[in-house]
Amino acid sequence: MNGDLDFEKPITEIEKRIKELRNFAKGKRIDFTKEIGELERKARQLKKEVFSSLTAWQRTQLARHLKRPTTLDYIGMLFEDFIELHGDRSFGDDRALIGGLAKLDGEGIVVIGHQKGKDTRENIARNFGMAHPEGYRKALRLMKFAQKFSKPVICFIDTPGAYPGLEAEERGQFEAIARNLRDMSQVYTPIIVIVIGEGGSGGALGIGIGDKILMMENAVYFVCTPEACSAILWRDSAKADVAAEASWITAPALFKLGIIDEIVPEPSGGAHRDPGLAAQELKKAVLKNLGLIKNINKDELLQMRYEKFRKMGVFTEEIETTESRKL
Repeated sequence: MNGDLDFEKPITEIEKRIKELRNFAKGKRIDFTKEIGELERKARQLKKEVFSSLTAWQRTQLARHLKRPTTLDYIGMLFEDFIELHGDRSFGDDRALIGGLAKLDGEGIVVIGHQKGKDTRENIARNFGMAHPEGYRKALRLMKFAQKFSKPVICFIDTPGAYPGLEAEERGQFEAIARNLRDMSQVYTPIIVIVIGEGGSGGALGIGIGDKILMMENAVYFVCTPEACSAILWRDSAKADVAAEASWITAPALFKLGIIDEIVPEPSGGAHRDPGLAAQELKKAVLKNLGLIKNINKDELLQMRYEKFRKMGVFTEEIETTESRKL
């Protein structure tokens, strides 16, 4: 995805005109305060109209925006003294899933997250944020380290899914994710999970079992991408917008379903328009939720974590009766 999204372009055009007018006024020493103020008012109004009624597909596009803050961006803005740790002690290191030690307001923590690139070259190096088995095994190794030294774990989810290539399957992709699902449910330390962009399928769940699940306002969390869902249901990936709306993949929808615990607000126009402000909101949410769980007894914490995920996916089943068969 390059440049501005279709629904962003009218706003970008006004912002471009404001910048040009300011530069012109500065060079010619002419006062355009009134004109600039009018354009700024128009830009604010347009932002409000556009971003207050985003569709699920538009939020998906925002979640994938190339300028959207990544895990490393948030680590740099939220934490101090980050030291990245590498390798799964079995096969190798996975650059699509990073992790290490850091401090959050002076408190030691373990941070883990998917890492996408900012351009084509970096995306190739990071495998577009799609982790291999060694990435998930590295993540679990770091979680066990956190448990040993009583450090909270913070996981950043941002992936279209686990890497589906042959080499990943040969090295046990399904086993690595399944093991993480099992073992994360039993890690004796507080875990906060944050969906900052895309939360795709098992690739997201591989580091997604936690005590508090947060989600950025314009992030998405799905079983499969809207394009894949559209291709499966209608054999036409062009209906991705319909699939996105029907799948309930946005933060408001998932909060309503009880899948996530909190929606982290983003700056007007999305996190990529003001990463610093987005990081401030995220830090407040992390500190608040960490304060709620870090002093809970470990056995109680694990029981609460277990019950949290057992309650998901509630459904009702109609029992057929003689009367209903007549109808």
